[in-house]
Amino acid sequence: MMVHRLSQRIDDVLALAPAGRAIQFDGDWVTWEQIGTLAQRISDVVGTARAGIMLRNRPVHVAALLGVLRGGGTVVVINPSRGDDRTRSDVEALNLPIIIGSSEDLAALAPDTAATTVAVDGFDEPPTLHRGNASDDAGRPGVAVWMLTSGTTGPPKRVDLTYDMLARSVMGPDSDHDSAPTDLRRGVAIVNSPLVHVGGVFRVLLCVAEARPFVLLPKFELKQWADAVREHRPRAVSLVPAALRMVLHSDLTREDLDGIRVVTSGTAPLSADDADAFTEKFGIPVLTSYAATEFGGGVAGWTLKDHQRFWQHKRGSVGRANPGAQLRVVDDNGEPVPPGQQGLLEVIPAQLAGRSGWMQTTDLARIDEDGFVWILGRADQAIIRGGFKVMPDDVKNALESHPAVAGASVVGRPDPRLGETPVALVQLRPGMSAEPDELLNYLQKRLARYEIPGELVITDAIPRTASGKPDLTAVRSHFAQS
Repeated sequence: MMVHRLSQRIDDVLALAPAGRAIQFDGDWVTWEQIGTLAQRISDVVGTARAGIMLRNRPVHVAALLGVLRGGGTVVVINPSRGDDRTRSDVEALNLPIIIGSSEDLAALAPDTAATTVAVDGFDEPPTLHRGNASDDAGRPGVAVWMLTSGTTGPPKRVDLTYDMLARSVMGPDSDHDSAPTDLRRGVAIVNSPLVHVGGVFRVLLCVAEARPFVLLPKFELKQWADAVREHRPRAVSLVPAALRMVLHSDLTREDLDGIRVVTSGTAPLSADDADAFTEKFGIPVLTSYAATEFGGGVAGWTLKDHQRFWQHKRGSVGRANPGAQLRVVDDNGEPVPPGQQGLLEVIPAQLAGRSGWMQTTDLARIDEDGFVWILGRADQAIIRGGFKVMPDDVKNALESHPAVAGASVVGRPDPRLGETPVALVQLRPGMSAEPDELLNYLQKRLARYEIPGELVITDAIPRTASGKPDLTAVRSHFAQS
């Protein structure tokens, strides 16, 4: 079996400087040899099969991810923080031959699985293997990561991120001829995006492809991030809009961020005012971008050269198409519209070289005569909370599973830090009672934290249209008035 160039790059980098520093976590460094040894053990178990990984931002989980990829298998991303009930349901429905995670997560979320389980809790001991009785798995040939997303092309689904897509994303469009590094990079990157998100997978694989050591944060936390910035003085950092706003409104100074020359920001819209305020406070330009899981990476963004030349006239844009990518805006009939006119955005990503046909997004956009793209809003009803997509029906269905709830309606409310937060209007069943805090607590094990409504109001009756559907305009008006 031919080894994919991405798998080969992982192998090459892991063997480059075994004693060298690879990942700093909680103040301690893990070496490339430690990562490589665990990755080899994972590869030996998984082979080319599908392997679910209950991913948390921990070095052992990075090693598990790399282990599956170096062996040509498929990583099936499992988010252990989506709520226990839903995660168990996901695991059951996936019918996976192999599941990898911490001992604690495996015991709680996959207690009765027929899969072979691999517990990874540290580097000092080999992973704990329990052979299951799952049937042989044909795998998903060519697919590196099977990621759950509710991205821009439709309802929630799993998306195939192929080895070719990821190689082009992290090694460049000419990845077939890209040579492996011969030395470790001197600079240290900071990875604070969750590994269950395409951004986290991309950042980790980019660091590995470049042979660059990195700090891995369990999540974005201002003090930990600032400490890492002061210690390592990275020239570039990536911040989702919610994190960028936290930095902007903190007590951090120009001196704290002195080493940074540029900030990149994506996953959710960032206002031009916030970008300008950040630059004014810290003297650092903010380069926004546009990407989606389905694209396998970015398709548009600002370069520093473009920012210096055009920002004042094009502020609020997400930049221009990346090399090799094609973008266009179409009307309701699928016909391209003239420059500057609003419509639905369609994309052919560079990562999908050779693809025939356009990928239709659910984003409203316009593209001017110079090729700069503005994202104007969502064509669907999704709520983007700090870079995470919240589907109102998921929250509504979870609420309506409570025995006291007759109906619920969920909408997004603007939030200065997170972009939007979900809020819920709830109607109780006759003769039943429940307090808002009780309902919010009920959701804790059924939804991810970012899906929990920021406000929940109990009402006598949910406003509805003539067809009996919730009147979303009236619901939004209720929260705007409150």
